[in-house]
Amino acid sequence: MTTDKMLTQMSQQPGFIAALDQSGGSTPGALRLYGIPDSAYSGDAEMFRLMHEMRVRIMTAPAFTGATIIGAILFEGTMDGQVHGKPVPTYLWQDRGVVPFVKVDQGLEPEQDGVRLMRPMPSLDATLARAVKLGVFGTKMRSVINLASPRGIDAVVRQQFEFAERIAKHGLVPIIEPEVLVDSPEKSRAEAILREALTTHLAAMPEGRRVMLKLTIPETPDFYAPLIGHARVVRVVALSGGYSQAKACERLAANHGMIASFSRALTEGLVHKMTDSAFDSALADSIGRIYRASTVKL
Repeated sequence: MTTDKMLTQMSQQPGFIAALDQSGGSTPGALRLYGIPDSAYSGDAEMFRLMHEMRVRIMTAPAFTGATIIGAILFEGTMDGQVHGKPVPTYLWQDRGVVPFVKVDQGLEPEQDGVRLMRPMPSLDATLARAVKLGVFGTKMRSVINLASPRGIDAVVRQQFEFAERIAKHGLVPIIEPEVLVDSPEKSRAEAILREALTTHLAAMPEGRRVMLKLTIPETPDFYAPLIGHARVVRVVALSGGYSQAKACERLAANHGMIASFSRALTEGLVHKMTDSAFDSALADSIGRIYRASTVKL
């Protein structure tokens, strides 16, 4: 079955995940970095059209294949879009050998107890049903941790696992992303509390359930090794968290078994005015660097 092949790829194959899931709040900044100013478009529809064109340019580049990129996280609108006349998830898997995921969270609540929980997701089940029909393998949802608050971090992890159970009932594999901010004044302490909370909730999962974890690169190398080896964890992936590509790769390479799931660090240096050959070459260089940082052996 296709799903079995996807699971094998996600759990065993060397490589990393491309995060192409900028949402409404982060899209203007991503377009600016791509060389498209706010004044170049008016309204969300035009903004998302430009963003989709950028993503298609990335996904169709020669280096964007399952040989190095084992998965890609899509914005919901991208999941519903097309590449070369095919639904994006179909194109990614059939033409590129890349496993498709979709971002399902609808943004964050204001900070409370040092964390930001996810907003309610009233249309989650409808999104999941559509994702299944489109051949999507899994989902991603993000919360934010700023301070080493046991109560706040427990609330984040509890909410993530509650949604993960709903997602798993649709046959999808959830990526749980409790992001510890890289500039948190209590980053190491927050990571220690988070690791304990994740371990507790993993142990309480129903029999047969598995999740993926997307975590900030820790202050202490190999700090998440117990989670990487956990029987209920398909893969532990790292977010770049605002680090430059060079810094993110350097830090990631010190964490054996953790692979990248980079967004801004993947697209660093890509500009819309580049010729196709220059764009493809720059992207190939970035993919090579991130792949090497993701495949450091124990």
